[in-house]
Amino acid sequence: MEHKGTFTKISKSGKRMYGPRGLLVCGYLEAERMDLINLLDQADLTGIRVVFACSDDLETRVGDVITKEDRAGLDGVSDMPRAIVMSGLIQHELHNLMAAYKKEGLVRQIWASLTPVSEGWPLKDLLNELQKEDKVMRNKR
Repeated sequence: MEHKGTFTKISKSGKRMYGPRGLLVCGYLEAERMDLINLLDQADLTGIRVVFACSDDLETRVGDVITKEDRAGLDGVSDMPRAIVMSGLIQHELHNLMAAYKKEGLVRQIWASLTPVSEGWPLKDLLNELQKEDKVMRNKR
């Protein structure tokens, strides 16, 4: 399935991003998952639902995975590219999260925000598209 992605820079405003409030976390080792939750606490981003995508979710619509209960998949297998899909955050929260992540020197990953289009894609298609976009961006640097 071919999808056309577009890059949109997100400002540091108080505007709320599209979708239900939460993070869809992909490709994290089980040992790293609590580190991410602790990072959210340190960055004063508590109250954001965190869903850990499992390999069983790859054929599922992104919109269905991202609305699972908080900490769903915490103990599951996640053999997929490392990425966080952000949804429903306030734009300045997104920037705070990314800055805290960078400050901690955590493993490089792909960052994305949920869109009305990507919400309907199977998770595996979104991750494939994100990897292609990431490769283009790295080649531009």
